[in-house]
Amino acid sequence: MQSLMRVDGSFLWLQVERLAEDKPRDGGVRLLKWSRTRMAEGCRKSLDAKYHRLCDLTVIWGIVLEAVAAVGAVTSVAFMLALLILICKVQDSSRRKVLPVQFLFLLGVLGVFGLTFAFIITLESSTGPTRFFLFGTLFSLCFSCLLAHAFNLTKLVRGRKSLSLLVMLGLAVGISLVQDVIAVEYIVLTMNRTNTEVFSELSPPRRNEDFVMLLIYVLFLMALTFLTSCFTFCGPFTGWKRHGAHINLTMLLSIAIWVTWITLLLVTPTPGPEWDDTILSSALVANGWVFLLVYVVPEFRLLTKQQNPMDYPVEDAFCKPQFMKQSYGVENKAYSQEEITQGLEELGDTLYAPYSTHFQLQNRTSQKDFSIPRAQTRASPYDDYEGRKNGS
Repeated sequence: MQSLMRVDGSFLWLQVERLAEDKPRDGGVRLLKWSRTRMAEGCRKSLDAKYHRLCDLTVIWGIVLEAVAAVGAVTSVAFMLALLILICKVQDSSRRKVLPVQFLFLLGVLGVFGLTFAFIITLESSTGPTRFFLFGTLFSLCFSCLLAHAFNLTKLVRGRKSLSLLVMLGLAVGISLVQDVIAVEYIVLTMNRTNTEVFSELSPPRRNEDFVMLLIYVLFLMALTFLTSCFTFCGPFTGWKRHGAHINLTMLLSIAIWVTWITLLLVTPTPGPEWDDTILSSALVANGWVFLLVYVVPEFRLLTKQQNPMDYPVEDAFCKPQFMKQSYGVENKAYSQEEITQGLEELGDTLYAPYSTHFQLQNRTSQKDFSIPRAQTRASPYDDYEGRKNGS
């Protein structure tokens, strides 16, 4: 016996067969096959059921998040190409050194938007390991790039030399690799090397707890990046504080998004397990657009800005006289008075110029006559000659 039933716009096919040779004791019927085939509106009939959220018009959140994530992915690729084009127009050497880190950051943002599709597709053997591994890995890459940039800004805002290109790139990659090791170890131990169905077989509360526990290092990285960005506001060179404000606001909004989805996933039981994928995919899309709008777009506006001399210390600042350290203690007034008296005797009349060099002008009394002598007539030695007198 076959019957066709319509329930809430979906079709249920129930196939029941009565077996005469294997009749149950209670005289009832045995349900051999109970299958539910849901005809999704807007999808092909041959499409696998796990992809129905991508095209089902009755589950509109999947289509909306898919469209927003696709636009974000295209925007990330456009920014990456623009970064490669504008790299020759960057005049400031300190900004040029951060470009590889920012390019790596855009790769992470592109991965965040791409990972959204793994949460829209139904959880199964292929999407389970992808979710658990890439979620923490991609976010750790993004936050480590922001941390490296913020650490470099803390040096620039205090007038110190910027980190080199390779040091910042190595710092970002090295910090993000820690989460990769944690994720690989968890997945290998959980799947027991071959069982890829373990993630779909776990109960929703247990699966959510493991998912959040796997992201503890990412949460620590977020807090560290936020605190480091706060130190970018402490320094005399205010030109770099605007970059620190971009990182600080990005981390503040990211922390708010993470607190929200973790609370909905673990603390609040109201939405139910069927909303877990919706919550996580929405968090991915929201955080990805925060990265683009709050950090990437403002940084691109400052990318080709001319180098401002006020953003760097003066090169000959070390030659300028510095204030001497004040000594604390009791001074001998007798010696100080004697030095003052002796100094006055030696200097005499001194003309003090307040904004001139330390060599002061002095009026010295001349003791010698440096006037030019005049020519004088001298008496001839022959005037007293005797023969000359007689002849005269």
